[in-house]
Parts: sequence; C-alpha cells; structure tokens
Amino acid sequence: MSLCDDVRQHCAAVVAEARHVSVDEEALGAYDLDGPAPEPDPLDAERHFLEGTPDEIAAYMLMLDAINFGSGWFPLLVKRPFCSGYYTVSWALADHVRAHGIPTNAELRTMSTEQIAAALGQDPALELMSLYAQALRELGRFLGKRSPAQIVEGARGSAERLAATLAGGMTMFADAGFFKRAQIAASDLALAGVAEFSDLDRLTIFADNLVPHVLRCDGVLRYDDELATHIDGGGLLPMDRREHEIRAGAVHACELLAQRLGIAPRALDTWLWNRGQGEAYKARPRHRTRTVYY
Repeated sequence: MSLCDDVRQHCAAVVAEARHVSVDEEALGAYDLDGPAPEPDPLDAERHFLEGTPDEIAAYMLMLDAINFGSGWFPLLVKRPFCSGYYTVSWALADHVRAHGIPTNAELRTMSTEQIAAALGQDPALELMSLYAQALRELGRFLGKRSPAQIVEGARGSAERLAATLAGGMTMFADAGFFKRAQIAASDLALAGVAEFSDLDRLTIFADNLVPHVLRCDGVLRYDDELATHIDGGGLLPMDRREHEIRAGAVHACELLAQRLGIAPRALDTWLWNRGQGEAYKARPRHRTRTVYY
C-alpha cells in the first residue's frame, strides 16, 4: 500500500473505532468554506528564503521542514511581532541563511543546540532547541554526500515517493499513520518552485494541532466532555489515543470535505490553516502535544 493510501485507511479506521472524537456528518455536509482556492497559497517570500539558487532554496526548505515541529512548545518561543510560531522559525531561519549562507551537510551533522538557538533568536535552555539541533544533525546524516537537489531528483517526479524517502530515512519524519512532515516537505518544495511532482493531489492534509482546532471550532469535530475540558483548560495532551483520534478525525473529515468540494486535500489544509490565524480561533485553546511530529 502507498504512503498516502496507508494514511487514509489508517485514519478512517481510527475514526470508525474512536471513543473520544467524532466527526459530525451533518455539520460536515453543511460546512461552507466560501470557496477555498484549488491550489495552496504561494510561500511568503519575506518569511521564507526563496531568492537563492534552486539548490540553496531546496536546502533551506529541507532544513525548515526538518524543524517544522514543536507546536507544543510554541507558547514558550520568543515570537517575532505578529508572527505565529511557525513563521517565527521560518523567518528567523531565512534571515540566518541570508546572512550566513546555507550550512554544508557536514555542518548540519555537527549542529549544536546553541547554534540553532542563536540562529533562531531563542533561549538554548528551551527543550525544543535541543530537538531542533538533533533534527538537523539527522538531516545532515540523511543527506550524506548528496545535495538536496539530488534528493528531489531521486523522487522521480513523485511527491509521495519523496515523502516515503524522508519518512524511511529519518526517524523524526516517521510519523506512522500520518506522515505529516514528510508530506508537507514535498508540498513545500513544490510551492518553493524547486520540485515538480505529478501526484501532489495524492497528499493528505498535514495533520497537526491547528487544522483539527479549526474543525472543532466550526463544529465539524466533536470531543467528549473530558477531552474538551482538558484542552480548554490548557493542559498538555500526551501522544495517547485521544491525540491520535483528534488528528485522525481531521484527516478523515478533510478527505470527505475535499471530495465534496472537488479540491486537493493539501489546498484544503492551507485554507483551514490560514483560517486558524483568525482571532476567534486563536482565542480558544487548541490541543498542545510536545512531539517531534508537528
């Protein structure tokens, strides 16, 4: 079974047996997204490094996607003004690359907590920084003597194949059942204009904690009383059955919604993620899990 089909089947099976999270089919059927675009928005050229050579841009995107996690720690980040945790990291990394260039694979393999914390303008004592350093060292080992462009070329025009390569080569991408970061890396490389894939519409949504939150706020996902109280109270959620059901519910609901609307799940993901930047969604607590997977 292919990676994306595995995700779809896994999430449908989790939803079918779920005890804490349910998909409100009536709300889903009536959900009006006032016309999400059929393609994801382009990457922000200020808050991402997009002005280099194709290989430099691919290297930046792989570095960014290697550390594209940590939402459970984001309330502790020193954020740039008017920026989310993600954009704080993407922009700081972009500015670091603009000032100092792309690290070599050898430099990635020796990345320290202090180095990445300084690059991102964060406190090295924050646990997330040590995990970011670990992720970049893993990326350096994965690349070996290969360039990022060679990784893209090895996918032979398939986003799904690239995702499988990343998930199979790095433990921090091996989010079995979801493969969120492996899939979003393929999408990001395409959005950055350094990869062409014929199967981008095969990708599922990128299961994190924001898209499920938007679906919950909009009545599509429903949590049982105990789970809802825990999340609304701001408590951290471990990677247990409840957390698994939340993300599986989001993937499955978005598969059904994408089919109804006739758009690709990855485009729907971008639309919902952007919707979640609204104040009404930010004012309500979302689930926070400290994990390397999102």
